[in-house]
Amino acid sequence: MNRDLLRDLYAAVCAAILVLAAVLVGRAIQHRNGSLRVDWPPLLASWSPHVGPGTPAAVVVAAVLVAYGPSLAARLSWRPLLLAVWGAGLAWTWSLALVDGWQRGVAGQLTTRNEYLPAVGRFHDIPAALRDFTRHILIEAPDNWGAHVAGHPPGATLTFVLLDRIGLGGGGWAGTWCVTVGTTAAVAVLVTVRTLADESLARRAAPFLVLAPAAVWVGTSADGYFAAVAAWAVALLALAVRGIRPVLYGFGSGLLFGLTVYLSYGLTLMVVVAGAVLLLGSSRRPLVFALAGFVVVPVLFTVSGFAWWEGYRLLVTRYHQGAGGVRPYGYWVWANLACTVLIVGPATVAGVRRAVVRLLHGGGWSRSSPRPWSQWPDRGDLRLCLLVISALLALLLADLSGMSKAETERIWLPFAVWLLPTCAFLTRPRAWLVGQAVLALLLNHLLLTGW
Repeated sequence: MNRDLLRDLYAAVCAAILVLAAVLVGRAIQHRNGSLRVDWPPLLASWSPHVGPGTPAAVVVAAVLVAYGPSLAARLSWRPLLLAVWGAGLAWTWSLALVDGWQRGVAGQLTTRNEYLPAVGRFHDIPAALRDFTRHILIEAPDNWGAHVAGHPPGATLTFVLLDRIGLGGGGWAGTWCVTVGTTAAVAVLVTVRTLADESLARRAAPFLVLAPAAVWVGTSADGYFAAVAAWAVALLALAVRGIRPVLYGFGSGLLFGLTVYLSYGLTLMVVVAGAVLLLGSSRRPLVFALAGFVVVPVLFTVSGFAWWEGYRLLVTRYHQGAGGVRPYGYWVWANLACTVLIVGPATVAGVRRAVVRLLHGGGWSRSSPRPWSQWPDRGDLRLCLLVISALLALLLADLSGMSKAETERIWLPFAVWLLPTCAFLTRPRAWLVGQAVLALLLNHLLLTGW
């Protein structure tokens, strides 16, 4: 066994110890005073070993991806590869969701009292609902919104309102939307990696972007949909700053970034990833078009009567009125990272280790010979490392903010998808893919997750 592989295994074992500590310490705290507000810390889940209609399909999809994923990713031409990644992602995510059955796993997920669909009926007059939105955020407000509606800008709820208006109402269509759109995030990440780093790295990362444990929560939480919107915003910006249709893609990127911050307040931290993309680009000119696109969504919502900053201010109060005010920061500030390990898997932990090492040594940032960015070699692997580290930084900022105590297995999906490409640095990909698949299957079959 070579030294790098041994260090990868050490990293994976350390991550497993972190998860075990989060489980044991979390159970002790929850048993003592119930302050964690989750049944199976660090995840919002309950222990319930089970199988379901999706079980055979999930096992078969995993086996096929392990056996043929790396070779197909290397051989397929680019556009068919992107379609194959989306199709395989749909198969993997749907099969995992259906382990819990259609109603429990898909149709009922977004219909509970804290979810978005119960609020759809209150948007019969959309402009009036937007003008009145902030008045129902606080718990003591009359007819206060459910937790997820109150905890997000109205763009999230409005998505399901518009689906309902075009005849796609109800939990089944809402879940289908989240899975269908959410699984395109992997395609957006591949496009970005190829554009900013190297096509060979994107191809090696492709099977890992599909066979990620994160799929457990992409099917079917709204955060999977949010992750895809944010990922495509980054992908279009990457294309623009590399000189590919800078006006069209720059403006489109801005539109999607504008939508992103009206889907989730916390996704303003995607600005860190956008900054890395700009740094890696060859042109700053598309930034003008991106900014022009960005202002469109905020202007529309503001003119319609919703004030983003007022909504966020009230959300902070609402957060501390509810579970966020009870959950201990001292536990979640590190247990959130254990949740991240569970959604990205052991392969990504090893990949991030390799990315950090490459960035420190391959980029010249050693104590003996520090070199500024301008003197770094123009290497695809280092460019990928910088992109990944920017996402990791955004995730850590979200963690330190104290506004993400628990439930980060879904909330941090938009950041976590950008850690997965580091798996391109791994040797023995099939062995690592087995680890990813086994973790996802165990999570989905041993636990009933909140999403």
